[in-house]
Amino acid sequence: MKNFIDEDFLLETEAAKTLYHQYAKHLPIIDYHCHLPVKDIATDRNFQNLTELWIEGDHYKWRAMRTLGIPEKYITGDSTAEEKFEKWAETIPYTFRNPLYHWTHLELQRYFGITEILSPSNARKIFNQCNSLLSTPAYSTRNLLRKMEVKVVCTTDDPADDLEYHRQIAEDNFEIQILPTFRPDGLLNIESKEFNNYLKEIEQKTGIAITTIQSFLKAVEARVEHFHEHGCRLSDHGLEFTPAEDFTDEQLNDILQKKLDNSELNTEEVLVFKSGLMFHLGKFYALRNWSMQLHLGPIRDTNSRMLNDLGANAGVDSIGDFPQAKTLAKFLNSLDQIKSLPKTILYNVNPAENEVMASMAGNFMGDTPKGKIQHGAAWWFLDQKDGIEKHLNTISNMGLISCFVGMLTDSRSFLSVPRHEYFRRILCNLFGNDIEKQELPANFEWIGKIIQDICYHNAKEYFQFPELVKLEKQQ
Repeated sequence: MKNFIDEDFLLETEAAKTLYHQYAKHLPIIDYHCHLPVKDIATDRNFQNLTELWIEGDHYKWRAMRTLGIPEKYITGDSTAEEKFEKWAETIPYTFRNPLYHWTHLELQRYFGITEILSPSNARKIFNQCNSLLSTPAYSTRNLLRKMEVKVVCTTDDPADDLEYHRQIAEDNFEIQILPTFRPDGLLNIESKEFNNYLKEIEQKTGIAITTIQSFLKAVEARVEHFHEHGCRLSDHGLEFTPAEDFTDEQLNDILQKKLDNSELNTEEVLVFKSGLMFHLGKFYALRNWSMQLHLGPIRDTNSRMLNDLGANAGVDSIGDFPQAKTLAKFLNSLDQIKSLPKTILYNVNPAENEVMASMAGNFMGDTPKGKIQHGAAWWFLDQKDGIEKHLNTISNMGLISCFVGMLTDSRSFLSVPRHEYFRRILCNLFGNDIEKQELPANFEWIGKIIQDICYHNAKEYFQFPELVKLEKQQ
């Protein structure tokens, strides 16, 4: 009987098979946005069991299990690793048409060579088989990345991080670049009760006393430069919408002073402060040729009971319906006016905003690097087959798909890299179907080049990662 996931999985036509197998399949991977714990890479961790590696921290799986009515003790609770895995295996037959079904079996096959369909009847056997492999050096975190031909991984890191683990990895001469990404939530969230304590951390890291907006921005830029020296070439912002209020530095100073005095800020003051800081950060990024990622639109931590019990990233977030277009346009324009708009990637979690983001990206091109403003990959609730196809169709209709920088995992799991393969198969199928319908010419050499650019070369050119740039110059 034919395997469920065979070599032509998701490839519906001969043209799609040609594009995938001859042009996309063997390309290396740049995973330019993820949430992998960098300490695990620095220590080359071996996970104790498949549950620890595969289920812990994966809120996609948690949501599915909760939907099926599985008690929380088997999801994030104190049940054993084997019990949790068995409950996941119990869930799998009910995930038909959810991307988890495809991802689960793709990951079992690519990492462990398992072609069986996971179910309660074979759960214990698969659990033990995988665990026996995980105990070997070949299944350490670094070797898991090597197995998938990864060239670059960009983690997500707080500005206060001293980047000790990134430095350790670089000193080890690990051939895969593990680079930090600047995620300044703590700097932006002035409304937080922890903001003043966080500023003390930044003071300690920089040696700069933060007493005015000028000293605050000096300290922020010092952290940006620290990240740059450690290979960082991207920032990342998780926002409901882009703040873009009018501001002056005097206003920003007054708001900061008020916060330092432990006075309550109103909603307008918070927005003005965030707007000003985003503008200054954009300038810092542009100066260093960084790429700025804007992840827009989710409502986070909606279930306060689960938040209190489990903390953030518990799997209780959803798609938001915030107005995006006007403030985003104003923010991008404010930086473009002074020629300080960095390369920018716009991600939307609300599918209704696909066309908004794709059309917005086209407003700030021209006399710039190829594809300077990107409509970023289908994200979070949209990174399944249907969402990926809709995203690719949107950027094809409203921009140039040939300039797209491709897929990322956005994951905390070391088994998520096959999502790049999943994307590549969907991409090749889309082009292959167009060829079969004679909506595109059967020019495989040229279309194959476009496929390869989207899967790898565009990202390499766009982000200008230090070691890849060095290798290119040597060649």
